[in-house]
Amino acid sequence: MVEIEYQVTGMTCGHCEMSVREEVGHVPGVTAIDVSATTGRLVVTADQPLDDAAVLAAVDEAGYTAERTR
Repeated sequence: MVEIEYQVTGMTCGHCEMSVREEVGHVPGVTAIDVSATTGRLVVTADQPLDDAAVLAAVDEAGYTAERTR
């Protein structure tokens, strides 16, 4: 399992979390998503190495920006 953490900016509510979760869920290999509008933390778990660019593009598609923190 691979676990990668991102800091997302611009989220303010549960709907924001849902949007990010939905878009990131389309990235191949993602098995779990933990996202918090309160902290801006996004943790993506995958069963294979993930393409950071795909995750960042998915967050962008949801209307937010992110950067990898771990």
